[in-house]
Amino acid sequence: MPLLVVRHARAGRRSAWDGDDLERPLSSRGRAQAEALVPLLSGYRPRRILASPAVRCFETVRPLADALGLPIESVGELAEGNGPAALRLLGRMAGEGAVLSTHGDIAADVLEALTPGLTAKSRYKLRLLKGEVWVIQSTGETMEIVDHLRQEPRR
Repeated sequence: MPLLVVRHARAGRRSAWDGDDLERPLSSRGRAQAEALVPLLSGYRPRRILASPAVRCFETVRPLADALGLPIESVGELAEGNGPAALRLLGRMAGEGAVLSTHGDIAADVLEALTPGLTAKSRYKLRLLKGEVWVIQSTGETMEIVDHLRQEPRR
């Protein structure tokens, strides 16, 4: 079963938020992106949903959790700045069917770890934008990104 790594959907600008950054919510566009994840990810039949403690990460997977009747587990390893811990978590979860909602820096660390030797141009093309998903499959002890799920751009 795959791991589905989700970069949180759009949130309000960090510079425009006066409170604790962990409490910064999704924007209206981000909420629409979160809703669009339901049909995109439901078919994978994840058994668990994990999220960084940041509100925007929880809100990104809330519609999916509600649709599937699953709880969202708060996992510190998926928080910003925890790249090495996030990579260890992915290794421990290899073979599980789960959704992991996290941040851009964690996604960059995952990309670097799973695709060593990429050129800067290739890395730029593969990076996760907000609200996008990588499908990560494990074969034995090897994990690889096997798909990149992008939402249709808003018109």
